[in-house]
Amino acid sequence: MSNKAASKTMKLKLRFPEFRATPNWKEKSLAEALSPIVREKKKPVDAYTGLGMRSHGKGTFLKNLVNPEKNAMEYLYEVQHDDLIVSITFAWEGAIAIAKPTDTGALVSHRFPTYVFKRDTAIPDFFRYIILDKQFVYNLGVISPGGAGRNRVLNKNDFLKLGVFLPEVTEQKKIAECLNSLDDLIAAQGQKLDAFKAHKNGLMQQLFPRASETVPRLRFPEFRNAPAWDKTTIGAIGSFYYGKSAPKWSLEKDAPTPCVRYGELYTKFGPTITETYSRTNIDPKNLRFSKGGEILVPRVGEKPEDFGKYCCYLTLGNIAIGEMISVFETEQNPLFYTYYFRNLYRQFAKVVEGQHVKNLYYAELEPLPIHRPSLHEQQRIAACLSSLDDLITPETQKLATLKTHKQSLMQQLFPTLEEVES
Repeated sequence: MSNKAASKTMKLKLRFPEFRATPNWKEKSLAEALSPIVREKKKPVDAYTGLGMRSHGKGTFLKNLVNPEKNAMEYLYEVQHDDLIVSITFAWEGAIAIAKPTDTGALVSHRFPTYVFKRDTAIPDFFRYIILDKQFVYNLGVISPGGAGRNRVLNKNDFLKLGVFLPEVTEQKKIAECLNSLDDLIAAQGQKLDAFKAHKNGLMQQLFPRASETVPRLRFPEFRNAPAWDKTTIGAIGSFYYGKSAPKWSLEKDAPTPCVRYGELYTKFGPTITETYSRTNIDPKNLRFSKGGEILVPRVGEKPEDFGKYCCYLTLGNIAIGEMISVFETEQNPLFYTYYFRNLYRQFAKVVEGQHVKNLYYAELEPLPIHRPSLHEQQRIAACLSSLDDLITPETQKLATLKTHKQSLMQQLFPTLEEVES
């Protein structure tokens, strides 16, 4: 995709066999690929049921994003399936999307001009993948190539002059069919993974007692006649300390000391940490090391509900634990309490402090009430939930692999600016 002369062509890294002998893709202006349309309906805005644009180039809509003044009159477009809608007056990132069948009939403000595709030049299914491309978003002029900030409002004339590289329609269809089939696999895998996670979350709600109860709603058969869980506090079953150092600037691939940093609790790890991803060059004298069997609780974050959800059980010893992590040691079953803490995320959220940067100090966690079953029941619950995680982990990896494969395929099926030929 480019703003250069329309006579330019591009080569590709990968083409389907039947198109390898056909001409290279040709650059066309959007005016050559699209036809502006006007479906004007003058309606009071309190009847407005339209669509706004979702940012970041997702190519989808957000309903009822705009709230015009009540009882005013405004010209609105009635959306049809496959219409391409663009935000002209708002400098939103990736403010362009194609209407889905479920969007048909919705009303969109005149601030979102609509276009239809010239079917002998471009087809919507192919174009969906073009507008997801970062370079296309940058060329819209509403976001800088570095990805930061919104440069300016998108100008309608500049938009129509923007060049895109297109193959013949038959090749567009082939590429769209290939990527659509991958999207179907990704969606199916995502649904499968969501089902596993929903089952686990539902089970956790049953296996741990609610705030006003002393026994869970669901107990394994061998514990149904066992006594109620003992009421206690987090501080009474273990002790906390804070991690130390290991800042981002100290990380090196070949540094001598493996470490865990607080941000990785949110992005890298599940409930159990069995391998590390970072190494620090900080002097070991200035670090705090795990023994193996600790529970790690993030000390800072963005959302109060996230702290409890991202507690992790560290199985490994001699791992440097970075600052901004609260480390909990207990002689009870630490994996059980990792899941228990995750189930208590709402209670953790209530003691989070701070306006912009949220903090969770372990002094606030120690008095929180919990219930303690026997070690045998702890082990049984931990083993059950861990076995579910053993199913969830490979399904998560499979989904990530499919997404990576699609991204790689798109990089080869679509040209890049560096491949322009005179």
